[in-house]
Amino acid sequence: AARGPAAMTKDAGCADKLKEDCSVINPRAVLYMALNLTSSISIVLVNKWLFQKREYVFPTFLTMLHFAFTFLGLQVCAWAGVFEPKPLNLYRVTRLSLAFCGFVVLTNISLQLNSVGFYQVMKVLTTPVIALIQLLLYQKHLTRTVVAALALVCAGVVVASVTDVELNFNGTVVALVGVLVTSFYQIWVGTEQKDLEANALQLLYYQAPVSALILVPMVFLLDDTVKLAAFAYDADVLLLIVASCTVALFVNLSTFLVIGSTSAISYNVLGHFKLSLVVVGGFLLFGYPIDERNLAGLSLVLVGVVWYTHIKLQAQAADKAASVAAQEARGLLDAKQTMSEEDNA
Repeated sequence: AARGPAAMTKDAGCADKLKEDCSVINPRAVLYMALNLTSSISIVLVNKWLFQKREYVFPTFLTMLHFAFTFLGLQVCAWAGVFEPKPLNLYRVTRLSLAFCGFVVLTNISLQLNSVGFYQVMKVLTTPVIALIQLLLYQKHLTRTVVAALALVCAGVVVASVTDVELNFNGTVVALVGVLVTSFYQIWVGTEQKDLEANALQLLYYQAPVSALILVPMVFLLDDTVKLAAFAYDADVLLLIVASCTVALFVNLSTFLVIGSTSAISYNVLGHFKLSLVVVGGFLLFGYPIDERNLAGLSLVLVGVVWYTHIKLQAQAADKAASVAAQEARGLLDAKQTMSEEDNA
């Protein structure tokens, strides 16, 4: 059947909107997000194999190795001229490192004290907490459409991944403090790059070794050091550890790059999307069961991510148009002043 003019007009309008969105896409931001997406999923799979198949259950020690390796990798990049290290305020770097280590420690404790379902709910809570902190401390307001899109994404994650939710006082307190610390860490990753006038590599170059040193005593508190000392390493385990550390370098770097080029909120949306892909990956690669509730939740996440992306691209297009208009106005004003000076002369 022939399509009517109204349908054709609607299709043309959708195509125009898509072209408008694509015209303001930041290629670097897309590259950083793709790197973060692939490296984050890769490290989940590598660590899962390391923890479950090889019983190397020392997550804090492994995270310490990640940051030590990240520092070494960045040192090689600095020697190769990829970036130039610059002196940074040690207090602010230490504050950022403490926030990261607090996030790691509290996340591990929360997972021990709480059910997996409640743990996932608390992770989702990071998004609205970041929005609230940015509103109260940084006067950054979110539009109603952005809030609606974020709510849809968070609801989808809850529906897709939360099964059991069991509450206890100690676990709830630890989880809430963990959400607060994680939120500040993700915000500071972005604000410190701007305030210290440092790029992602320069900031991570200092944060990585400080974080590794802070995590050393945490290993004795959170990991079974007796089992760690007695662990029998073989070639396969060492290869997996090296692979985990290598991928972690790209995870850490891309996290700083994504937040620096977008925002902590956008990084959270990307994180929820990654979680959805991990659920799908678990189904495809490890045969984990998936039901209608999982599919419904993943669908909500996908719709919310697409909606949020469209809103952000529209905002970027508006900012770009306003910037062009302002430049044109300044050009006209300068031209009028020049003509006036010539007439007076």
